[in-house]
Amino acid sequence: MNSNNSILRGPLFWNVVKYTIPIILTSILQLLFNAADLVVVGRFCGSITVAAVGATGSVTNLIINLFVGLSVGAGVSVAHAYGGNDNEAVHRTVHTAIPTALVSGITLTLIGVIFSESFLRMMETPENVLGLSTVYMRIYFCGMTFSMIYNFGSSILRAVGDTKGPLIFLSTAGVINVILNIVFVTAFNMSVAGVSLATIISQGVSAVLVILALMKRTDSCRLILSKMRFYKIQFFKIIRIGLPAGIQGALFSISNVIIQSSINSFGDVFMSGNAAAGNIEGFVYVSINAFSQTAVNFVGQCTGAKKYKRAVRSIWLCLACVTVVGIIGGSLVNIFGKQLLSIYITDSAEAISAGLVRLLYISLPYFLCGLMDVTTGSLRGMGSSVIPMIISVIGICGLRIAWIFSVFQIEQFHTPEVLYLSYAFSWTVTFIAQLIAFFIYYRKHVKADKDYDPALESR
Repeated sequence: MNSNNSILRGPLFWNVVKYTIPIILTSILQLLFNAADLVVVGRFCGSITVAAVGATGSVTNLIINLFVGLSVGAGVSVAHAYGGNDNEAVHRTVHTAIPTALVSGITLTLIGVIFSESFLRMMETPENVLGLSTVYMRIYFCGMTFSMIYNFGSSILRAVGDTKGPLIFLSTAGVINVILNIVFVTAFNMSVAGVSLATIISQGVSAVLVILALMKRTDSCRLILSKMRFYKIQFFKIIRIGLPAGIQGALFSISNVIIQSSINSFGDVFMSGNAAAGNIEGFVYVSINAFSQTAVNFVGQCTGAKKYKRAVRSIWLCLACVTVVGIIGGSLVNIFGKQLLSIYITDSAEAISAGLVRLLYISLPYFLCGLMDVTTGSLRGMGSSVIPMIISVIGICGLRIAWIFSVFQIEQFHTPEVLYLSYAFSWTVTFIAQLIAFFIYYRKHVKADKDYDPALESR
Protein backbone atom coordinates (compact mmCIF):
# COMPACT_ATOMS: atom_id res chain seq x y z
CA MET A 1 0.00 0.00 0.00
CA ASN A 2 1.21 3.49 -0.91
CA SER A 3 0.01 5.17 2.28
CA ASN A 4 2.09 6.05 5.27
CA ASN A 5 1.78 3.36 7.98
CA SER A 6 1.99 5.76 10.91
CA ILE A 7 -1.20 7.49 9.79
CA LEU A 8 -3.27 4.49 8.71
CA ARG A 9 -1.92 1.77 11.00
CA GLY A 10 -0.30 1.26 14.37
CA PRO A 11 -0.88 2.73 17.86
CA LEU A 12 -2.70 6.00 17.31
CA PHE A 13 -1.50 8.01 20.31
CA TRP A 14 2.23 7.65 19.67
CA ASN A 15 1.77 8.08 15.93
CA VAL A 16 -0.10 11.33 16.49
CA VAL A 17 2.55 12.57 18.92
CA LYS A 18 5.46 11.63 16.64
CA TYR A 19 3.73 13.26 13.70
CA THR A 20 2.82 16.45 15.58
CA ILE A 21 6.10 17.22 17.40
CA PRO A 22 8.02 18.12 14.21
CA ILE A 23 5.11 20.36 13.15
CA ILE A 24 5.26 22.16 16.51
CA LEU A 25 9.02 22.61 16.23
CA THR A 26 8.71 23.79 12.62
CA SER A 27 6.02 26.32 13.55
CA ILE A 28 8.05 27.56 16.50
CA LEU A 29 11.02 28.11 14.21
CA GLN A 30 8.77 30.01 11.81
CA LEU A 31 7.67 32.22 14.69
CA LEU A 32 11.29 32.75 15.65
CA PHE A 33 11.69 34.47 12.28
CA ASN A 34 9.28 37.16 13.47
CA ALA A 35 10.62 37.05 17.01
CA ALA A 36 14.14 37.66 15.72
CA ASP A 37 12.85 40.66 13.78
CA LEU A 38 11.19 42.13 16.89
CA VAL A 39 14.01 41.35 19.31
CA VAL A 40 16.75 42.76 17.09
CA VAL A 41 14.95 46.01 16.22
CA GLY A 42 13.68 46.33 19.81
CA ARG A 43 17.14 46.06 21.32
CA PHE A 44 19.03 48.12 18.74
CA CYS A 45 16.39 50.56 17.47
CA GLY A 46 13.87 51.04 20.34
CA SER A 47 10.24 50.24 21.12
CA ILE A 48 8.83 52.38 18.31
CA THR A 49 10.35 50.02 15.75
CA VAL A 50 8.75 47.09 17.62
CA ALA A 51 5.41 48.84 17.17
CA ALA A 52 6.21 49.43 13.48
CA VAL A 53 6.88 45.74 12.80
CA GLY A 54 3.97 44.60 14.98
CA ALA A 55 1.52 46.96 13.29
CA THR A 56 1.95 45.08 9.99
CA GLY A 57 1.01 41.66 11.38
CA SER A 58 -2.78 41.70 11.17
CA VAL A 59 -3.00 43.38 7.76
CA THR A 60 -0.24 41.12 6.36
CA ASN A 61 -2.13 38.04 7.56
CA LEU A 62 -5.33 39.41 6.04
CA ILE A 63 -3.74 39.47 2.58
CA ILE A 64 -1.66 36.30 2.84
CA ASN A 65 -4.24 33.97 4.44
CA LEU A 66 -6.44 33.89 1.35
CA PHE A 67 -3.62 32.26 -0.60
CA VAL A 68 -2.23 30.14 2.24
CA GLY A 69 -5.67 28.49 2.34
CA LEU A 70 -4.97 27.10 -1.12
CA SER A 71 -1.99 25.20 0.32
CA VAL A 72 -4.45 23.54 2.72
CA GLY A 73 -6.50 22.48 -0.30
CA ALA A 74 -3.37 21.03 -1.91
CA GLY A 75 -2.49 19.10 1.24
CA VAL A 76 -5.98 17.63 1.71
CA SER A 77 -6.14 16.67 -1.99
CA VAL A 78 -2.80 14.85 -1.75
CA ALA A 79 -3.84 13.14 1.51
CA HIS A 80 -7.08 11.82 -0.02
CA ALA A 81 -5.30 10.48 -3.11
CA TYR A 82 -2.34 9.09 -1.15
CA GLY A 83 -4.60 7.37 1.37
CA GLY A 84 -6.68 5.91 -1.48
CA ASN A 85 -3.51 4.70 -3.27
CA ASP A 86 -4.31 6.81 -6.36
CA ASN A 87 -0.77 7.55 -7.60
CA GLU A 88 -1.85 9.40 -10.73
CA ALA A 89 -4.01 11.83 -8.72
CA VAL A 90 -1.10 12.44 -6.32
CA HIS A 91 1.24 13.15 -9.24
CA ARG A 92 -1.18 15.58 -10.87
CA THR A 93 -1.96 17.36 -7.60
CA VAL A 94 1.72 17.93 -6.81
CA HIS A 95 2.41 19.27 -10.30
CA THR A 96 -0.61 21.56 -10.09
CA ALA A 97 0.16 22.82 -6.59
CA ILE A 98 3.60 24.29 -7.30
CA PRO A 99 2.45 26.46 -10.26
CA THR A 100 -0.45 27.58 -8.07
CA ALA A 101 2.08 28.61 -5.42
CA LEU A 102 4.06 30.62 -7.98
CA VAL A 103 1.01 32.53 -9.23
CA SER A 104 -0.14 33.14 -5.64
CA GLY A 105 3.25 34.51 -4.62
CA ILE A 106 3.52 36.90 -7.55
CA THR A 107 -0.01 38.18 -6.96
CA LEU A 108 0.71 38.77 -3.29
CA THR A 109 3.89 40.69 -4.08
CA LEU A 110 2.03 43.05 -6.40
CA ILE A 111 -0.74 43.65 -3.86
CA GLY A 112 1.66 44.20 -0.97
CA VAL A 113 4.06 46.54 -2.74
CA ILE A 114 1.31 48.71 -4.23
CA PHE A 115 -1.16 48.92 -1.35
CA SER A 116 0.90 48.57 1.87
CA GLU A 117 0.71 52.21 2.93
CA SER A 118 -3.00 52.44 2.07
CA PHE A 119 -3.80 49.39 4.19
CA LEU A 120 -1.82 50.73 7.14
CA ARG A 121 -3.56 54.12 6.92
CA MET A 122 -6.94 52.38 6.88
CA MET A 123 -5.93 50.81 10.22
CA GLU A 124 -5.21 54.27 11.63
CA THR A 125 -1.54 53.43 12.20
CA PRO A 126 0.06 56.39 14.03
CA GLU A 127 2.18 58.70 11.85
CA ASN A 128 5.31 58.11 13.92
CA VAL A 129 5.03 54.39 13.12
CA LEU A 130 3.57 54.52 9.59
CA GLY A 131 6.79 55.15 7.64
CA LEU A 132 8.74 52.29 9.18
CA SER A 133 5.75 49.93 8.96
CA THR A 134 5.34 50.69 5.25
CA VAL A 135 9.02 50.00 4.51
CA TYR A 136 8.93 46.70 6.42
CA MET A 137 5.71 45.56 4.77
CA ARG A 138 6.72 46.37 1.19
CA ILE A 139 10.06 44.58 1.43
CA TYR A 140 8.45 41.64 3.25
CA PHE A 141 5.93 41.14 0.43
CA CYS A 142 8.71 40.95 -2.14
CA GLY A 143 9.47 37.48 -0.77
CA MET A 144 5.94 36.09 -1.04
CA THR A 145 6.75 33.73 -3.90
CA PHE A 146 9.32 31.98 -1.71
CA SER A 147 6.84 31.85 1.17
CA MET A 148 4.08 30.34 -0.98
CA ILE A 149 6.38 27.69 -2.46
CA TYR A 150 7.47 26.65 1.03
CA ASN A 151 3.87 26.57 2.32
CA PHE A 152 2.58 24.48 -0.58
CA GLY A 153 5.60 22.19 -0.59
CA SER A 154 5.55 21.53 3.15
CA SER A 155 1.78 20.95 3.00
CA ILE A 156 2.34 18.23 0.40
CA LEU A 157 5.11 16.58 2.44
CA ARG A 158 3.00 16.56 5.61
CA ALA A 159 0.05 15.11 3.73
CA VAL A 160 2.11 11.98 2.99
CA GLY A 161 3.51 11.75 6.51
CA ASP A 162 6.78 13.67 6.26
CA THR A 163 6.88 16.27 9.02
CA LYS A 164 10.64 16.10 9.64
CA GLY A 165 11.65 17.51 6.25
CA PRO A 166 9.93 20.90 6.72
CA LEU A 167 11.49 21.10 10.19
CA ILE A 168 15.01 20.63 8.79
CA PHE A 169 14.43 23.16 6.01
CA LEU A 170 13.11 25.80 8.36
CA SER A 171 15.89 25.16 10.89
CA THR A 172 18.46 25.91 8.21
CA ALA A 173 16.61 29.02 7.06
CA GLY A 174 16.10 30.14 10.67
CA VAL A 175 19.82 30.21 11.44
CA ILE A 176 20.42 32.26 8.30
CA ASN A 177 17.60 34.65 9.25
CA VAL A 178 18.98 35.36 12.72
CA ILE A 179 22.53 35.92 11.48
CA LEU A 180 21.38 38.27 8.70
CA ASN A 181 19.10 40.17 11.09
CA ILE A 182 22.03 41.05 13.32
CA VAL A 183 24.37 41.86 10.42
CA PHE A 184 21.91 44.08 8.54
CA VAL A 185 20.74 45.99 11.63
CA THR A 186 24.00 46.38 13.55
CA ALA A 187 26.60 46.50 10.77
CA PHE A 188 24.60 48.28 8.07
CA ASN A 189 22.13 50.23 10.25
CA MET A 190 19.22 49.08 8.07
CA SER A 191 16.60 48.95 10.90
CA VAL A 192 13.25 47.45 9.77
CA ALA A 193 14.45 47.20 6.16
CA GLY A 194 17.26 44.93 7.31
CA VAL A 195 15.05 42.49 9.22
CA SER A 196 12.55 42.27 6.37
CA LEU A 197 15.35 41.63 3.85
CA ALA A 198 16.78 38.92 6.12
CA THR A 199 13.35 37.27 6.20
CA ILE A 200 13.12 37.25 2.40
CA ILE A 201 16.54 35.61 2.00
CA SER A 202 15.76 32.94 4.60
CA GLN A 203 12.39 32.23 2.97
CA GLY A 204 14.23 31.77 -0.33
CA VAL A 205 16.44 29.14 1.26
CA SER A 206 13.47 27.21 2.71
CA ALA A 207 11.68 27.34 -0.67
CA VAL A 208 14.69 25.92 -2.54
CA LEU A 209 15.09 23.13 0.03
CA VAL A 210 11.44 22.04 -0.11
CA ILE A 211 11.52 21.94 -3.93
CA LEU A 212 14.71 19.84 -3.89
CA ALA A 213 13.08 17.46 -1.38
CA LEU A 214 10.08 16.96 -3.67
CA MET A 215 12.36 16.42 -6.69
CA LYS A 216 14.35 13.75 -4.83
CA ARG A 217 11.34 11.66 -3.75
CA THR A 218 10.92 8.25 -5.35
CA ASP A 219 7.16 7.86 -4.92
CA SER A 220 4.16 9.49 -6.61
CA CYS A 221 4.97 12.81 -4.87
CA ARG A 222 8.16 13.26 -6.88
CA LEU A 223 8.26 16.68 -8.54
CA ILE A 224 9.41 16.85 -12.17
CA LEU A 225 9.71 20.51 -13.16
CA SER A 226 8.99 19.90 -16.84
CA LYS A 227 5.61 18.32 -15.97
CA MET A 228 4.28 21.23 -13.94
CA ARG A 229 0.95 22.47 -15.26
CA PHE A 230 -2.62 23.15 -14.14
CA TYR A 231 -4.44 19.81 -14.26
CA LYS A 232 -8.10 20.75 -14.37
CA ILE A 233 -9.61 18.21 -11.94
CA GLN A 234 -6.85 18.60 -9.35
CA PHE A 235 -6.77 22.40 -9.68
CA PHE A 236 -10.48 22.73 -9.02
CA LYS A 237 -10.28 20.33 -6.06
CA ILE A 238 -7.52 22.47 -4.57
CA ILE A 239 -9.71 25.53 -5.14
CA ARG A 240 -12.86 23.83 -3.79
CA ILE A 241 -11.17 22.87 -0.52
CA GLY A 242 -8.57 25.62 -0.27
CA LEU A 243 -10.48 28.75 -1.29
CA PRO A 244 -13.05 28.54 1.53
CA ALA A 245 -10.16 27.93 3.95
CA GLY A 246 -8.40 30.98 2.54
CA ILE A 247 -11.52 33.12 2.70
CA GLN A 248 -12.02 32.01 6.30
CA GLY A 249 -8.44 32.95 7.15
CA ALA A 250 -8.81 36.31 5.43
CA LEU A 251 -12.07 37.06 7.22
CA PHE A 252 -10.47 36.04 10.52
CA SER A 253 -7.85 38.62 9.78
CA ILE A 254 -10.48 41.27 9.04
CA SER A 255 -11.73 40.96 12.59
CA ASN A 256 -8.11 41.10 13.79
CA VAL A 257 -7.50 44.21 11.68
CA ILE A 258 -10.49 45.86 13.36
CA ILE A 259 -9.15 44.78 16.74
CA GLN A 260 -5.68 46.08 15.81
CA SER A 261 -7.27 49.41 14.88
CA SER A 262 -8.88 49.50 18.31
CA ILE A 263 -5.53 48.67 19.90
CA ASN A 264 -3.90 51.47 17.89
CA SER A 265 -6.31 53.90 19.54
CA PHE A 266 -4.57 53.27 22.88
CA GLY A 267 -1.28 54.70 21.52
CA ASP A 268 2.16 53.51 20.41
CA VAL A 269 3.25 52.35 23.88
CA PHE A 270 0.29 50.01 24.13
CA MET A 271 0.91 48.90 20.53
CA SER A 272 4.47 47.90 21.46
CA GLY A 273 3.32 45.79 24.40
CA ASN A 274 0.56 44.23 22.34
CA ALA A 275 2.96 43.36 19.50
CA ALA A 276 5.48 41.71 21.84
CA ALA A 277 2.77 39.79 23.72
CA GLY A 278 1.23 38.69 20.44
CA ASN A 279 4.54 37.24 19.36
CA ILE A 280 4.99 35.42 22.67
CA GLU A 281 1.49 33.94 22.69
CA GLY A 282 2.14 32.87 19.11
CA PHE A 283 4.37 30.12 20.52
CA VAL A 284 1.36 28.76 22.40
CA TYR A 285 -0.82 29.08 19.32
CA VAL A 286 1.47 27.15 16.98
CA SER A 287 1.82 24.39 19.57
CA ILE A 288 -1.93 23.86 19.62
CA ASN A 289 -2.50 24.61 15.93
CA ALA A 290 -0.09 21.79 15.07
CA PHE A 291 -2.76 19.33 16.25
CA SER A 292 -5.15 20.93 13.79
CA GLN A 293 -2.70 20.17 10.97
CA THR A 294 -2.38 16.64 12.31
CA ALA A 295 -6.17 16.26 12.33
CA VAL A 296 -6.40 17.49 8.72
CA ASN A 297 -3.91 14.93 7.43
CA PHE A 298 -4.91 11.97 9.62
CA VAL A 299 -8.59 12.48 8.79
CA GLY A 300 -7.69 13.13 5.14
CA GLN A 301 -5.70 9.93 4.66
CA CYS A 302 -8.14 7.86 6.73
CA THR A 303 -11.01 9.20 4.64
CA GLY A 304 -9.17 8.29 1.42
CA ALA A 305 -8.52 4.79 2.80
CA LYS A 306 -12.12 4.50 4.14
CA LYS A 307 -10.90 4.09 7.72
CA TYR A 308 -13.58 6.29 9.22
CA LYS A 309 -13.45 4.91 12.76
CA ARG A 310 -9.74 5.65 12.97
CA ALA A 311 -10.47 9.15 11.67
CA VAL A 312 -12.89 9.81 14.54
CA ARG A 313 -10.50 8.42 17.13
CA SER A 314 -7.81 10.69 15.72
CA ILE A 315 -10.05 13.71 16.29
CA TRP A 316 -10.83 12.87 19.93
CA LEU A 317 -7.14 12.27 20.59
CA CYS A 318 -6.17 15.60 19.00
CA LEU A 319 -8.84 17.39 21.07
CA ALA A 320 -7.44 15.88 24.27
CA CYS A 321 -3.85 16.72 23.35
CA VAL A 322 -4.65 20.28 22.35
CA THR A 323 -6.41 20.90 25.67
CA VAL A 324 -3.44 19.71 27.72
CA VAL A 325 -0.82 21.51 25.62
CA GLY A 326 -2.89 24.71 25.49
CA ILE A 327 -3.45 24.92 29.24
CA ILE A 328 0.21 24.21 30.03
CA GLY A 329 1.51 26.65 27.40
CA GLY A 330 -0.91 29.42 28.34
CA SER A 331 -0.05 29.08 32.00
CA LEU A 332 3.72 29.16 31.40
CA VAL A 333 3.70 32.36 29.32
CA ASN A 334 1.65 34.06 32.03
CA ILE A 335 3.92 32.90 34.84
CA PHE A 336 7.03 34.12 33.00
CA GLY A 337 5.31 36.92 31.11
CA LYS A 338 7.33 39.82 32.49
CA GLN A 339 10.66 38.14 31.81
CA LEU A 340 9.60 37.16 28.29
CA LEU A 341 8.33 40.64 27.43
CA SER A 342 11.60 42.10 28.70
CA ILE A 343 13.41 40.23 25.91
CA TYR A 344 11.50 42.30 23.36
CA ILE A 345 11.09 45.61 25.18
CA THR A 346 13.95 47.21 27.11
CA ASP A 347 12.90 50.87 27.30
CA SER A 348 9.27 50.96 28.48
CA ALA A 349 7.76 49.50 31.66
CA GLU A 350 4.33 50.69 30.48
CA ALA A 351 4.62 48.67 27.27
CA ILE A 352 5.50 45.56 29.31
CA SER A 353 2.44 46.12 31.54
CA ALA A 354 0.27 46.40 28.44
CA GLY A 355 1.71 43.13 27.14
CA LEU A 356 0.91 41.35 30.41
CA VAL A 357 -2.75 42.29 30.04
CA ARG A 358 -2.92 40.64 26.62
CA LEU A 359 -1.16 37.49 27.82
CA LEU A 360 -3.67 37.07 30.65
CA TYR A 361 -6.80 37.47 28.56
CA ILE A 362 -5.73 35.68 25.38
CA SER A 363 -2.98 33.15 26.04
CA LEU A 364 -4.48 31.65 29.20
CA PRO A 365 -7.71 30.44 27.49
CA TYR A 366 -5.89 29.67 24.22
CA PHE A 367 -6.76 25.97 24.44
CA LEU A 368 -10.28 26.99 23.38
CA CYS A 369 -8.82 28.22 20.09
CA GLY A 370 -7.06 24.87 19.73
CA LEU A 371 -10.31 22.95 20.19
CA MET A 372 -11.92 25.11 17.52
CA ASP A 373 -9.01 24.62 15.09
CA VAL A 374 -8.98 20.82 15.47
CA THR A 375 -12.69 20.50 14.67
CA THR A 376 -12.32 22.92 11.75
CA GLY A 377 -9.34 20.96 10.42
CA SER A 378 -11.20 17.67 10.82
CA LEU A 379 -14.06 18.91 8.65
CA ARG A 380 -11.58 19.96 5.97
CA GLY A 381 -9.84 16.60 6.21
CA MET A 382 -13.16 14.91 5.42
CA GLY A 383 -13.41 17.11 2.33
CA SER A 384 -15.81 19.77 3.62
CA SER A 385 -14.48 23.31 3.48
CA VAL A 386 -17.51 25.53 2.93
CA ILE A 387 -19.29 24.44 6.13
CA PRO A 388 -16.39 25.28 8.50
CA MET A 389 -15.86 28.54 6.63
CA ILE A 390 -19.46 29.65 7.16
CA ILE A 391 -19.45 28.66 10.83
CA SER A 392 -16.12 30.39 11.44
CA VAL A 393 -17.12 33.56 9.63
CA ILE A 394 -20.22 33.86 11.78
CA GLY A 395 -18.67 32.60 15.01
CA ILE A 396 -15.34 34.43 14.83
CA CYS A 397 -15.70 37.43 12.56
CA GLY A 398 -19.37 38.12 13.23
CA LEU A 399 -19.19 37.82 17.00
CA ARG A 400 -15.95 39.79 17.35
CA ILE A 401 -17.08 42.63 15.11
CA ALA A 402 -20.45 42.74 16.89
CA TRP A 403 -18.59 42.79 20.23
CA ILE A 404 -16.35 45.67 19.14
CA PHE A 405 -19.23 47.80 17.86
CA SER A 406 -21.56 47.08 20.78
CA VAL A 407 -20.00 46.02 24.11
CA PHE A 408 -16.65 47.71 23.50
CA GLN A 409 -18.31 51.01 22.61
CA ILE A 410 -19.92 51.31 26.06
CA GLU A 411 -17.82 53.84 27.97
CA GLN A 412 -17.14 51.74 31.06
CA PHE A 413 -16.29 48.72 28.86
CA HIS A 414 -13.98 50.61 26.47
CA THR A 415 -10.87 48.91 27.85
CA PRO A 416 -8.22 46.52 26.49
CA GLU A 417 -9.49 43.81 28.85
CA VAL A 418 -13.00 43.89 27.39
CA LEU A 419 -11.57 44.00 23.86
CA TYR A 420 -9.50 40.87 24.48
CA LEU A 421 -12.45 38.99 26.01
CA SER A 422 -14.00 38.82 22.55
CA TYR A 423 -11.44 36.15 21.64
CA ALA A 424 -12.35 33.54 24.27
CA PHE A 425 -16.07 34.12 23.73
CA SER A 426 -15.85 33.62 19.96
CA TRP A 427 -13.59 30.55 20.27
CA THR A 428 -16.04 28.78 22.59
CA VAL A 429 -19.13 29.40 20.47
CA THR A 430 -17.37 28.44 17.23
CA PHE A 431 -15.87 25.23 18.66
CA ILE A 432 -19.26 23.94 19.78
CA ALA A 433 -20.80 24.71 16.39
CA GLN A 434 -17.90 23.09 14.46
CA LEU A 435 -18.02 19.91 16.57
CA ILE A 436 -21.75 19.49 15.95
CA ALA A 437 -21.25 20.16 12.23
CA PHE A 438 -18.45 17.59 11.98
CA PHE A 439 -20.51 14.69 13.30
CA ILE A 440 -23.48 15.62 11.13
CA TYR A 441 -21.23 15.73 8.06
CA TYR A 442 -19.39 12.55 9.12
CA ARG A 443 -22.59 10.51 9.37
CA LYS A 444 -23.79 11.74 5.98
CA HIS A 445 -20.42 11.04 4.38
CA VAL A 446 -20.18 7.47 5.72
CA LYS A 447 -23.80 6.74 4.84
CA ALA A 448 -23.23 7.96 1.28
CA ASP A 449 -20.15 5.73 0.84
CA LYS A 450 -21.73 2.60 -0.62
CA ASP A 451 -18.40 0.76 -0.72
CA TYR A 452 -17.72 1.16 3.00
CA ASP A 453 -17.91 -1.99 5.14
CA PRO A 454 -17.26 -1.33 8.86
CA ALA A 455 -16.36 -5.00 9.36
CA LEU A 456 -13.39 -4.64 7.01
CA GLU A 457 -11.95 -1.59 8.72
CA SER A 458 -8.78 -2.46 10.57
CA ARG A 459 -8.37 -0.93 14.00
